[in-house]
Amino acid sequence: MTSNEIRFDCQHRGDGGPLVIVPRIDGAPLTELIDGFEIAAGMQPAGDAYGGLIPEFFRFGPMDEHFHGRSTGAMGPKTPVLGCECGEWGCWPLLAGIIVTPNHVTWDSFEQPHRQTRDYSGFGPFYFDRYQYDDAVNALSAAVSSEVT
Repeated sequence: MTSNEIRFDCQHRGDGGPLVIVPRIDGAPLTELIDGFEIAAGMQPAGDAYGGLIPEFFRFGPMDEHFHGRSTGAMGPKTPVLGCECGEWGCWPLLAGIIVTPNHVTWDSFEQPHRQTRDYSGFGPFYFDRYQYDDAVNALSAAVSSEVT
């Protein structure tokens, strides 16, 4: 199994707006990866529909809990990894199953809950080395805790 690399972009939306979190997998923003998949699959609507998660708008809980699949449970057993481009995660979320083992973290079983007939079986899974993943999540946690009160 080849491991992917994950990082989390944390940037302010607009001029001094809220902090936005976008996962990067192997250097590519997850927003671009899912847009490319949906467009290639002929899904409508597709392209520029997703945005990052905004902790200021919704209390996801500690980022280490959230990105280890132990978040609020707001969407059942899956975890929101992206939200809508409008900033509201529940409007158009991308959900993933997050499986954590001692050596790896896997993101799989992606879904867009507002379009149950869409087939995301060809998207992912993404496999991460647990140590690299935890380092990325810890860096994210530090960035978010310094921004969100």
